[in-house]
Amino acid sequence: MMRPYHCFWLLFWAGQPHQSFLTPLSKRTSGFPEKEKVLVLSGNSRRDLHRSKRSWMWNQFFLLEEYTGTDYQYVGKLHSDQDKGDGSLKYILSGDGAGDLFIINENTGDIQATKRLDREEKPVYILRAQAINRRTGRPVEPESEFIIKIHDINDNEPMFTKDVYNASIPEMSDVGTFVVQVTATDADDPTYGNSAKVVYSILQGQPYFSVESETGIIKTALLNMDRENREQYQVVIQAKDMGGQMGGLSGTTTVNITLTDVNDNPPRFPQSTYQFKAPESTPPDSPVGRIKANDADVDENAEIEYSITEGDGYDMFGIATDKDTQEGIITVKKALDFENKNLYILKVEATNTHVDPRFLYLGPFKDSATVRIQVEDVDEPPVFSRPAYIMEVKEDVPINSVIGTVTAQDPDAAKNPVKYSVDRHTDMDRVFNINSGNGSIFTSKPLDRETLLWHNITVIAAEINNPKQSSRVPVFIKVLDVNDNAPEFAMFYETFVCENAKAEQLIQTLSAVDKDDSYSGHQFSFSLAPEAASSSNFTLQDNRDNTAGIFTRRTRYNRHEMSTYFLPVVISDNDYPIQSSTETVTIRVCACDHRGKMLSCNAEALIHPTGLSTGALIAILLCIIILLVTVVLFAALRRQRKKEPLIISKEDIRDNIVSYNDEGGGEEDTQAFDIGTLRNPEAIDDNKLRRDIVPETLFMPRRTAAARDNTDVRDFINQRLKENDTDPAAPPYDSLATYAYEGNGSVAESLSSLESVTTDGDQDYDYLSDWGPRFKKLADMYGAMDSDRDS
Repeated sequence: MMRPYHCFWLLFWAGQPHQSFLTPLSKRTSGFPEKEKVLVLSGNSRRDLHRSKRSWMWNQFFLLEEYTGTDYQYVGKLHSDQDKGDGSLKYILSGDGAGDLFIINENTGDIQATKRLDREEKPVYILRAQAINRRTGRPVEPESEFIIKIHDINDNEPMFTKDVYNASIPEMSDVGTFVVQVTATDADDPTYGNSAKVVYSILQGQPYFSVESETGIIKTALLNMDRENREQYQVVIQAKDMGGQMGGLSGTTTVNITLTDVNDNPPRFPQSTYQFKAPESTPPDSPVGRIKANDADVDENAEIEYSITEGDGYDMFGIATDKDTQEGIITVKKALDFENKNLYILKVEATNTHVDPRFLYLGPFKDSATVRIQVEDVDEPPVFSRPAYIMEVKEDVPINSVIGTVTAQDPDAAKNPVKYSVDRHTDMDRVFNINSGNGSIFTSKPLDRETLLWHNITVIAAEINNPKQSSRVPVFIKVLDVNDNAPEFAMFYETFVCENAKAEQLIQTLSAVDKDDSYSGHQFSFSLAPEAASSSNFTLQDNRDNTAGIFTRRTRYNRHEMSTYFLPVVISDNDYPIQSSTETVTIRVCACDHRGKMLSCNAEALIHPTGLSTGALIAILLCIIILLVTVVLFAALRRQRKKEPLIISKEDIRDNIVSYNDEGGGEEDTQAFDIGTLRNPEAIDDNKLRRDIVPETLFMPRRTAAARDNTDVRDFINQRLKENDTDPAAPPYDSLATYAYEGNGSVAESLSSLESVTTDGDQDYDYLSDWGPRFKKLADMYGAMDSDRDS
C-alpha cells in the first residue's frame, strides 16, 4: 500500500514545477533542488498479473530557455521499478533531439540538455524512454513517451512591422485627428506572463502628436499646426513589453509626418504700386510687364487669377495669368498714342481660384495693386487722314488735271514735313502722278474707261527729314464714262435676197451696241446713208427698240446684173454729245427655191456649169503651194551643204593658206589656188575685186613693188613637192599640203604694227577702210591714231 501512495506524491510534486527549475544546477553532483525530478517507470508484477503495462506517472518536464551556465543543463531523471541498483538495467532515450540535444545517463537515467534552447525556435520536444536489460538487451519496461516543454523568458524585444512610417495630414487639423497606426509584435509567449504584452509610448514628437498606448494610433495633439511654419515632423514611438514595467524590453520606430497644404493663405502683392514703360509703337497683344502676388500655399491652392478692375486704361490693356509662374502678364489691347495720352493707371486684382470655405474667416482671399504705365514717344511714320481713298475722274479730262488729294501728317510732336509719291509698282504705265508737296493726284496720260475702269494705286507718304518713316495708303480711282464711242453693229451683217423676192419683204434685222455706259439705257436710231436713201433697192425701217429691219423695195432681183449690194446704214445714239457711225450691210443676190431657201449665190455657176467648184480650186492651189515650198526647202538645204572656199578669186593672193575638204584634180587643178601668182606676182590684175566679201566702195589697192623672180618661194615649194614625191609613206592620191611659209616680198606686205613703229615718217592707213568689213576695226584703230597725232 505504500507504493501507490509514494507515486501519487511524486505526481503532485510535479504539478508544481516552479521550485524545480528556478535554480538551475551548476554541477551534476551538487546544486540539485530539494526534490529531484524523477520519472518512474513501473513494470509488471507477479502479484499484479492483470496489469500488462503501466503508464507514466509523470510524463512532462519543464526547462527554461536561454540557459547560460557552463555545464549541461539538468532536465530530470528516469527511474524504473525494476531497477535494483545493481547496474543490470540500461536507460535509453529516443525522439526529438535525443543523443544530440538531449542525452541520458544509461546507468542512472539522468537527462541533460547539451545546448541552449530557444522557445521561439521550438517550444516543445517529444521524447520516448525505455529501460532494457543490459545483459539480454530486452526491454524490462514498455517504451513510454514524455514531453519536455521550454518555458519562456523575456528575451525578445518588440519589433515594429516597419522601420520607418510615412504619413500625412492636412494642416490646421483639429486635435485628435488620426494620423497613422503603428504595430509592434513580440516573439515571446503571449500566454505566459507579460513578456509579450506591448505598450506604446511617444519618445519624440510632443507636444504635436500623441499615441494610444494599447493600439499604437498616432493622433494630433496640437491645434492649428501650420504648414507654412513647419511642414515636416519626425515622431519616435517606443513599444515596450512586460506591460511597460521596468525591466521590459523595448523597440522604437520613426514616423515621418508631413502636413499637406490647404488654402489658408490669401495672395499678397509684395508692393502696392508697379510702374512700366511702353513705346507707343508697341503692337497689340504685346506684353508690357509682369506682376506677381505671393501665396504661401502650394499647388492648386496657390493658383491666382489676375484681372483689371478699374482705371483709365481698362480698355487699352489686358492681363492674363502665366500658369507656370503664376504671374500676371499685362498686354496691350489697342494701339497706343503718346500724343493722345501718355500715362495710364490701372488697378489689378489677384484672386485665388480655389477657395476653401473653412478658412473664409481668415479674410478675403484676394489682393489688389496699382499699375502705372508710361507711354514713350517714338518717331512714327506719317498717318493718312483716311485708311483708303476713292476718287472719280471722267475719261475725257485733259492731261495734268487734278482728280483728288490725299493728306498725311506726322503724328509726332515735331510735326515733320511730309512728301508724297506714287508707288510705281502699282502704276507701271505712269498714268497718274502726285504733287510731292500737297498730295494732289493728277493725270499724266489720257484715260479710257473702255480700256480700264478702275485704277488701284498706292501713295507713299514719307518724312522729309527721315525718309525711312513712311506709310502707304491705297487709292482707288474710278474712270467715269463720257459719250466718246459711236454705236456699231453688234455683228458683221452679210445677208442675201432671193431673185424672186417680193417688194416690202424683210430680209435682215439689225441691232447695235455701244461701248459707252448709259444711265437711262441706250437708244439707237437707224437710217440709210443720204447717198443710198434715194437710189437704194432696199429700205430701212427703225423699230424704235434699238433694232431695225431691211426690206426689199422692188420685186425680183437679177444676180447676173448685180450679184452684191452694199447698203450703208447710219447708227446714232441719244447721249450728249451725239455719236454716230456708218456701217455697211452686204446683201448678196441668190437663187432660191419656191420656199425661199437659198440654192446658189454665184453668178458664174450658171455661165460655166461644168467648171470646177470652189473647193476643188482651193485644193489645187494648196497643192501648188506645198510643191513650191518643198522645192525651195530642197534648194536651200543643198546650198547649205556646199561651202564656199575662203578665197573665191584666184587672183586674190593676200592670203596664202587655203583650207578645203574635197579632193583636187591633181596638179592640173588650179582652181583652189593659183600657183602662178606666186611665180609671177606681176601678173596680178589690179582691177579685180575680192569676191569673198562685199566691197563697200570701189578703191584702188595700194601696192608695193614686188620682188622679181621670187626664188626663195619657188625653192621652198619645189623642196616640199620633192619631199612628198619621194616619201614612201605618202598616200597614192592627191592630198592637201599646208605650207606655213610666208616668204618675203609679199604684195600686201606685213600688217604688223611692230614694224610700222620703226618706219620713218607718217604712213597713210586710209586704204584699210577700202578692204571691206574685215579690216574695218583695224582701219578705225589706225585712223584714230592718225587723228590723235594730228591734233
